[in-house]
Amino acid sequence: MRVGTFVLAAQFPGQGHSEALHRAVRTAEAAEEAGLDAVWLAEHHFVPYGVCPSAITLAALLLGRTRRIRVGTAVSVLPNGHPVALGEQAALLHIASGGRFTLGVGRGGPWVDLEVFGGGLDAYEKDFPEALDLLLRWQRDARVAADGARYRFREVAVVPRPDELIDGSAAPETLLACTSPSSVRLAAARGLPMLLGMHVGDDVKAEMVALWRTEALAAGHTPDAVAAVADHHVSAGVAQIADHTADAVETLLKSMPGWLKQGLDAHVTVDGRHRAMRDPFAYTELLCRLHPVGTPRFAADRLAATSERTGIRRFALMVEGSGLVATTEENVRRLGSEVLPLLH
Repeated sequence: MRVGTFVLAAQFPGQGHSEALHRAVRTAEAAEEAGLDAVWLAEHHFVPYGVCPSAITLAALLLGRTRRIRVGTAVSVLPNGHPVALGEQAALLHIASGGRFTLGVGRGGPWVDLEVFGGGLDAYEKDFPEALDLLLRWQRDARVAADGARYRFREVAVVPRPDELIDGSAAPETLLACTSPSSVRLAAARGLPMLLGMHVGDDVKAEMVALWRTEALAAGHTPDAVAAVADHHVSAGVAQIADHTADAVETLLKSMPGWLKQGLDAHVTVDGRHRAMRDPFAYTELLCRLHPVGTPRFAADRLAATSERTGIRRFALMVEGSGLVATTEENVRRLGSEVLPLLH
């Protein structure tokens, strides 16, 4: 079982942007010190829910600050940029880091980002498969041209080639964030592992994994290939470790609702469509029930139960739910020293 951190660079009430970003960097450094498997970085625009606007840029910094741990994006929002530009950046980090970079991509949401960056609603609603396929061809081929509805250009050379690591490793691992049956089917058809969100529980994730396997086999992928890719699915969650489960829950209930309210309320849709917002306190309670929030033994049992139920053996756990740098570092330390040994 591989356990990593999920870093949002969340801006809690009363905090500035620099404090949130400092905590994000320290979380990643602490994760390597604690022996965790990976750091997964989110990106958001124009909202305090997360103040990192470029997960791949922060990944570059953290790959330079660390030596062993994997660093991945969770996710780079594909409709906000050009897939070739993202492919070039991913190849650069993959090669320069010696293969420690993972590219997670997703469709994002119908946010004002689409207006600001010029993608428009089409980039979100209908052009995402074309963008994803162009990105995957950029990772696979030596030369690429495009003649689609959205992207058209003459053939150009792929430089740097992502498969030219000195040790002969392949292109960077790529995952797709999946929140609906349509995205699960897209990941399955392309043979990509899934990144599943922290807002749903084990039963829903198990259904998504089962659908992915059925669709991957139907798309012509061999059973061995399906099994190999399935081993790379990632489940996102929340982790808070304490001597008593009630204390861990209390820590998050004191801090996360305020962050969720100001962060989620700040999202603006590109076309004025209605958004149904979660109740921040009820959502925090739900996250505490679904994920490893409690004693080390409880957290280990919770992770093991999720793995058994879903078949997923990789985790990206949000550990900054207290909003405090020192508390977050201690949470990461305990996750590595007290929870990980119970999983082996």
